[in-house]
Amino acid sequence: MSVGTELWLVRHGETEWSLSGAHTSRTDIPLTDHGRKRAEELRDYLKGTKFDAVFESPMQRAKETCAIAGFGDQAVVENGLKEWDYGVYEGKTTKEIQAEIPGWSVWKDEIIGGETVEHVGERADGVIARALAAAPQGGKVALFAHAHILRILAARWIGLAATGGSLLALGTGSVSVMGWERETRVISSWNRGFE
Repeated sequence: MSVGTELWLVRHGETEWSLSGAHTSRTDIPLTDHGRKRAEELRDYLKGTKFDAVFESPMQRAKETCAIAGFGDQAVVENGLKEWDYGVYEGKTTKEIQAEIPGWSVWKDEIIGGETVEHVGERADGVIARALAAAPQGGKVALFAHAHILRILAARWIGLAATGGSLLALGTGSVSVMGWERETRVISSWNRGFE
């Protein structure tokens, strides 16, 4: 059951699109200078932390964050950590979308040409299972990825529906820890930033 295994969720550093609020999934853009600085701060924060496994999204913003943070040599690409596929909303901000569709929300409306929130939840469940299998005796597993997939993964960790991720804000370059209280999955630490 891997009770005791902690999942350390690390959101990538800032990109031009995360700065503007644009939905960024399959568009493979690099970190900004500030994003790279945040990754260096992650390196300092995580220095000395031993992970039994490190998984990273295949997108360059997550891979770059992981490498700068000092875990690139240990990381294994995990396709389940790709960000939510936003379909036709890729590259648009919520405000821009709401100008066309008043009240639109990624959490409650159809994602035309993309993934349902439930499908992203299923991907998150698979990542959780693989992460727990990577540290069956307890330990720490790092997951370098993106805001929405990590928010959904956290919701699924504590037994919420994938839409429960809407309740969990997550900044760029942040660290969150999923852990245990006895046999119950809990959020041990959330959205630890470096401002």
